[in-house]
Amino acid sequence: MKVIVIGGGAAGFFAAINAAELNPKAKVFLLEKSNKLLQKVLVSGGGRCNVTHAYFENNLLIKNYPRGEKELRSAFAKFTTNDTVDWFKRRGITLKTEADGRMFPVTDNSETIVHCLLNAAEKLNVEIKLQVSVKEIIPDKKGFILKTDKEDLLCDKLIIATGGNPKAESYNWLKKLGHTIIPPVPSLFTFNINDKELHKLMGLSVLNAKVKVVNTKLQTEGPLLITHWGLSGPAILKSSAWGARLLNDMNYDFKIQVDWLNKYKEDELREELLFQKEKLAPKLAINTNPFELPRRLWEYFLQKTEIYDNTRWADVSKKQINTLLGVLIRDEYTVKGKTTFKEEFVTCGGVSLKEIDFATMQSTIVPNLYFAGEVLDIDGITGGFNFQSAWTTGWIAAKSIVC
Repeated sequence: MKVIVIGGGAAGFFAAINAAELNPKAKVFLLEKSNKLLQKVLVSGGGRCNVTHAYFENNLLIKNYPRGEKELRSAFAKFTTNDTVDWFKRRGITLKTEADGRMFPVTDNSETIVHCLLNAAEKLNVEIKLQVSVKEIIPDKKGFILKTDKEDLLCDKLIIATGGNPKAESYNWLKKLGHTIIPPVPSLFTFNINDKELHKLMGLSVLNAKVKVVNTKLQTEGPLLITHWGLSGPAILKSSAWGARLLNDMNYDFKIQVDWLNKYKEDELREELLFQKEKLAPKLAINTNPFELPRRLWEYFLQKTEIYDNTRWADVSKKQINTLLGVLIRDEYTVKGKTTFKEEFVTCGGVSLKEIDFATMQSTIVPNLYFAGEVLDIDGITGGFNFQSAWTTGWIAAKSIVC
């Protein structure tokens, strides 16, 4: 039996390796249109590779997928986080869990995962073909004919794991097979904010903020990072994931409110500020930060409130207290555009999940055609969830083609 896997990313490699391992008689080929392999794996987690997330109960795991939650429930029953950890452990890779639940190799180096996958493919004689672009897939009675830019290829079973793409036309070759394509839009992007004073604080972060998109129900929490173009960090990335279609419809032009403290109700914070005003009366406000915020961020908030460097707490007016309260828990910014990073791009949209049997990852439209990874209309929030769905769907597809 000849198996072809299209796509040299996480899902494609995992599918190819497991197809070869579970079915030793099969000849497995992996096609990649570029000259690079496993690029998202290499750059994930700042070059450390966020392999998965430490949610070992599937009812918790599935809650992190804006698209695909229902379908992944059955898929994760077949191959879940524990299976991912065990799979890499059997190949000499130990994963560690960080405080926020993200799991990385103990080496803190994504090359550890890349080398593991490349070595496994080599040992199992998976034949890798680079710079091969598939133009058309023609099903026939014996399997498939793949029209590429170099030659025609034949196979009995076909796994498509080409990842996401922001361009709708990039899915046309799959449309020709009869599959419905959910229009792709970006997910997991950062917010562009034209505020020079905010940009001066680039690199500063808070551990737990709340971000709300004004005039919507979209609200997320988590670490928040200031960048030289606006705001990023998990709170923003989660907002962009859950609101992928909403924010696209708004043409990425909207307002957000930031609760930098995410701890107090409004009345509680007012009482706290008044208490600090009395407690710290003789001291300069700029030198007394009662909320453990980064010093430069605290100074920025005071400037916005017109509480100057030589202002003592005793001289802070009630009006300024109210203004400072608003800045701390309802700080408003106008978002004009987004920033996505090519190698870490995640897509909302892709092959319709209604046309996939998640028990096998086989197409319900074309027999012997399987899908894995982000080419499907599945995406998770930041934190290792997109890789977990790639490992899971890749493994199920591989398992399903075993003779």
